[in-house]
Amino acid sequence: MPPAQRHPTMADVAERAGVSASTVSRTLRGLTTVSPEVRARVEQAARELNFAVSRQAASLVTGKTGTVAVLVPTLNAWFMGSALSSLAPVLRAAGMELTVYVIPDLAERTSFFERLPARRNADALLVFSFDLTEEETDRLDSLGMPVIYVSQHVEGRPSVYVDDVAGALHGTRHLLNLGHRRIAFIKTVGASGFSFSSNERLLGYQQALAEAGIPLDDDLVPALPVGDKRATTEALGRLLSLREPPTAVFAEQDEVAVAVIRTLRRTRIEVPEQMSVLGFDDQPVADLFDLSTIAQSPPDIGREAGRLALQLINGSEPDHEQHIVLPTHLIPRATTAPLLPVERETCAETDGGASRA
Repeated sequence: MPPAQRHPTMADVAERAGVSASTVSRTLRGLTTVSPEVRARVEQAARELNFAVSRQAASLVTGKTGTVAVLVPTLNAWFMGSALSSLAPVLRAAGMELTVYVIPDLAERTSFFERLPARRNADALLVFSFDLTEEETDRLDSLGMPVIYVSQHVEGRPSVYVDDVAGALHGTRHLLNLGHRRIAFIKTVGASGFSFSSNERLLGYQQALAEAGIPLDDDLVPALPVGDKRATTEALGRLLSLREPPTAVFAEQDEVAVAVIRTLRRTRIEVPEQMSVLGFDDQPVADLFDLSTIAQSPPDIGREAGRLALQLINGSEPDHEQHIVLPTHLIPRATTAPLLPVERETCAETDGGASRA
């Protein structure tokens, strides 16, 4: 069968380039023992024949699969889509492919850790937003490949994440600087076993209040299931029913902040005149609602995770304490404003009336 009617082989490339098959192999594997002139001839012949080295064949020679695996709890999320969209080009530019394992619930998670399919199918594993048990972490350590934790800080393992503590600290300081002292923090609770940075962001909020000498009030820190809009409404109702309700709400996700704004508008509470609202993430919905928020950059996280994976795959000695920490920054928009001195004016008028009486 002539070459045009079947898949071209390395021998076909060698014949067209006028070299041996072993020279073709060395060239297409990127070895430096081939002269530039011969390399150009071989690459030209390979392009003309639409020849590509199969990953299975290359793996037998190099011991590498040419693939990076990613473990994620969902693809139906702004953060995941943004991070993976920037990760893929970094890997593609290095000739690597991306394999995604979606583990949406505990049953599939158990199955994944029993089988560990990434052991045979990848050169590195990126783990996004999983709160792993010690046993699961040990299982990943046994893979014999670099394992990088993304959007989470894991002690003793390479990690890429944003400084959630500093982000929440700066966000709370912003509200304090506007004169607010009763600041609610709405944290979200994900499905068991998945990490949503609640603890770190809550810690930043608590640190800012401690700096300002304001005691913590557990009534101002409701916890909501992720994506439960009714729970957001009920939590806001409890906050508004307090003897001293908050004058500002800091929601640890933009989606929750938007739900808060909608509920406040339904109850004729003006934002920000009567209640300031601050989010976290800077999702597209934040700009749509002109929401003040703490911005992070999932594309930067994806790119840095990809670069770190390539660095470790290509032979850099793994530093188990290697952490890439990316910054957050405040985006002030129209939902936060200085606290109006209405209460103070009312109190002064009342005191004055009593004196005159």
